[in-house]
Amino acid sequence: MNRKTLVLAAAMGLLAPVLAACGDTESGSGDGDAIVVGTTDRFTASEEEGLAPLDPAWAYDVGTWNILRQTVQTLMVQPRGEGEPVPDAAKSCGFTDAGNERYSCTLRDGLKFSNGDPITAQDVKYSIDRAISLEGDSGVFALLSTIDTVETQGDSEVIFHLKAADATFPYKLSTPVAGIVNKDDYAQNKLREGFDVEGSGPYTMEAKVEDGALVRATFTKNPSYKGALQVNNDKVEMVAYDSADAMGDALKDGEIDVMTRSMSPEQIQQLSNATDGEIELVETPGLEIRYLAFNTKAESVKDKAVRQAMAQVINRDELVGKVYGSQAEPLFSLVPAGVAGHSNAFFNKYGDPNVAQARELLEDADVETPVQLTLHYTTDHYGPATKTEFEQLSKQLNDSGLFQTDIQGTTWDKFRPAGQKGKYDVYGMGWFPDFPDADAFIAPFLDEDNFLNSPYSNTEIRKDLIPASRRQADRLNASKSFTRIQDIVADEVPVLPLWQGKQYLAARDDITGTAYALNSSSTLQLWELGRGVSG
Repeated sequence: MNRKTLVLAAAMGLLAPVLAACGDTESGSGDGDAIVVGTTDRFTASEEEGLAPLDPAWAYDVGTWNILRQTVQTLMVQPRGEGEPVPDAAKSCGFTDAGNERYSCTLRDGLKFSNGDPITAQDVKYSIDRAISLEGDSGVFALLSTIDTVETQGDSEVIFHLKAADATFPYKLSTPVAGIVNKDDYAQNKLREGFDVEGSGPYTMEAKVEDGALVRATFTKNPSYKGALQVNNDKVEMVAYDSADAMGDALKDGEIDVMTRSMSPEQIQQLSNATDGEIELVETPGLEIRYLAFNTKAESVKDKAVRQAMAQVINRDELVGKVYGSQAEPLFSLVPAGVAGHSNAFFNKYGDPNVAQARELLEDADVETPVQLTLHYTTDHYGPATKTEFEQLSKQLNDSGLFQTDIQGTTWDKFRPAGQKGKYDVYGMGWFPDFPDADAFIAPFLDEDNFLNSPYSNTEIRKDLIPASRRQADRLNASKSFTRIQDIVADEVPVLPLWQGKQYLAARDDITGTAYALNSSSTLQLWELGRGVSG
């Protein structure tokens, strides 16, 4: 029997997924062998990328966060089927003032770290203060930038005093940087190196490391966990593969039960077209975006006319069609479709690709053509189609006659720090939002201490528009500020959005809970998986 499952967006890309084929919504029993999950994410501890990849005060990519979300508990958590975050380590949380500047949480009774140590409000304060003070080079601490002070009252109440109103603060408390850690395992003034993780989340983790890389993580159900999540299995193993093809072969051969990011477009198409077999494909709404980032101080692109001309030339429809097909959609703003506050700012400004208008932009700015550029991309982080994507981008720019470009691929452990250090004039990045709100697509790129360490700075965005958006408890009312921000970005082009992707998971047909194993922010929710009966 074919158990292929397609999960389609019900509305706006943020609603709970609904199965369109055989039932897959029943919880697993938690019995049986470990469920084995494959991934092509790389987990390395190196001098270049950082020796503490799994310290919550450092980790800031979708792969490492997907490990921490299983192991390190937060006060709040994203609920099943999206929606606003709900208490997890806390039993209640909320703003206690009309101005959204004082946020209080009361902890659940009997919380313990996995080693049995009790968790108190002081541990929460220690963890948050530590993440802020360490100022990890990854920039993840900026998520907590609106905190002024953290206060405790007794052992169970934590009060956050904010520098300014921040309606998104509950979401930020659901991210791993706000994870609760034990001071005996995590020093106050030093990052924890290596791959050991301790917390109070739904699982404990044992790491298998080879040549400085995590190759297998074994997650075992934490009997001490108290929180909002229902854990439907006793053990999950995550195995890292060097390629999507190797991961796909492992699924076909029964070596793994589930494969996640990143599958190739060809694999997804084959699974989607399959009419029989024991593997099902799950498609869920996604908020992943891809974009070009610019070092706006670099000689080749410091004139915004160059960046504007690239925005005028690049044909997103052609790019998506040739590389990703129906698995992605053109994106004309940092804020993707389906998120309140989205606008098609780049299309509104540039319209359809037009070489003549791009040439006029460069001529008016006295920019000599062809502009010579190297487009940098990572070879092993965003999936096997990335090289093809950059070949297409380079061809489009070169065919205009206005640019002379080549491409250069680098492994993620070298690519990421090089981008942060300003060594690339133009480079390709992806983004999986910290939480499903427009702020998560704006502040990490444009605020102080931003994720890219970009030299670009706009005073109106930082001092007026971002703070104004955070004062709006009703996020629809923040749309005016977000629209203005997107218009500024389309004009000044510090980043150039390219496409918005769907997300996929493939599983053997005896695995249950796959409809909820990924949320729209690409959070891998291993606790949803169970083992049922093969059809």
